[in-house]
Amino acid sequence: MKYVVELNGEVVEVNVDGGTVTVGDTTMTAHLEEISGTPVRLVTIGDEVHRVIAKRGAQRGSYLLWVDGWRFEGEALDERTRAIREISDASLKASGPAPIIAPMPGLIVRVSVNVGDQVHAGQGLVVMEAMKMENELRSSSTGTVKAIHVEAGKAVEKGTILVELE
Repeated sequence: MKYVVELNGEVVEVNVDGGTVTVGDTTMTAHLEEISGTPVRLVTIGDEVHRVIAKRGAQRGSYLLWVDGWRFEGEALDERTRAIREISDASLKASGPAPIIAPMPGLIVRVSVNVGDQVHAGQGLVVMEAMKMENELRSSSTGTVKAIHVEAGKAVEKGTILVELE
């Protein structure tokens, strides 16, 4: 099984095949043994024996490790899971300032910006009324108003793009 391991910012591929481990061009024997009743594991790599305590981290594949008394944070994922995570992370990255989108159906009460205005994160751009309450929709990032798709007095549906930023 091939794993992608990140430890202290360094990423390496580790191939585990039974009792043999290959890291880069180096192949060695390896063995893991649990010490019953303790969180300690003995890891034998070649002729060296290390005491290891591993605690799972918050994210899948992340670990907090104590190796012979030294503390490390690391991540070990099989190559398929790592590839899926990289694709997911890439698709979540914003390509620019997020547009202001109606979170629910409602009536636009006020548009507080004009095309070309500079806005900053947290600035109120549109006020809409929904369920007898006024909600101020704020910019999530800094940018310039590219387009305004609504005006005061107009009803909008959930998901309608109200203001575009660039």
